[in-house]
Amino acid sequence: MKVFCFCASSLNRFFHRFWSRGGIEKNKALVEHLQQYGVIKSTKVAEVMETIDRGLFVPGGNPPYVDSPMQIGYNATISAPHMHAMCLELLEEHLQPGMHALDVGSGTGYLTACIAMMVGPGGGRAVGVEHIPELVTTSIENLKKSAAAPLLKDGSLLLHVSDGREGWPEFAPYDAIHVGAAAPEIPQPLIDQLKPGGRMVIPVGNIFQDLKVVDKRPDGSVTIQTETSVRYVPLTSRASQLQGY
Repeated sequence: MKVFCFCASSLNRFFHRFWSRGGIEKNKALVEHLQQYGVIKSTKVAEVMETIDRGLFVPGGNPPYVDSPMQIGYNATISAPHMHAMCLELLEEHLQPGMHALDVGSGTGYLTACIAMMVGPGGGRAVGVEHIPELVTTSIENLKKSAAAPLLKDGSLLLHVSDGREGWPEFAPYDAIHVGAAAPEIPQPLIDQLKPGGRMVIPVGNIFQDLKVVDKRPDGSVTIQTETSVRYVPLTSRASQLQGY
């Protein structure tokens, strides 16, 4: 079942027009609007997105509470809040306290922080993987200013410089995997690192992309369904991403 019936691009245009008129100054107000328009249905997702202030993760000079993707440098972006909310909703059952989660293409660290707050300490672990070292450095500084700082300090939230297409085997298998860039096809290492009973959310495609929900059954078999049409930056090598930057 789809989280909502609008495609991501049309929903983004709608919200952008709405918020450009009224202006959103507070993180809480952003979350309330996402709830009002049916993007956020889960109380837990709303609580986490209220707790992690998006303004701490958006580069200076950008309006942090407008529902739009934004450039963060190095030909990378931070996704629009409605896409973050959608992915958290799709993964919620697999982001319970004590579970392990992987965030591929962690960028500014925002969604990794939200994921970490959901799986929590006491055995839970959230791992962010990003192949641009400068972004990892910045994301760690962002996290230190956020409500997720204690999780970073105690090691239940980790960020690594690596090629996200290879995942992060050290803490596999993962109950949940989020991929924040579009792959031409689903990388096999990520499927391999998904726990039986786990779920991955990943945009797939080149010019035309779909958000895919990948479920691994307890017997290890995999099912894939399409959630909605999306537009993400490509999941590629560091050299390709930085080409022309």
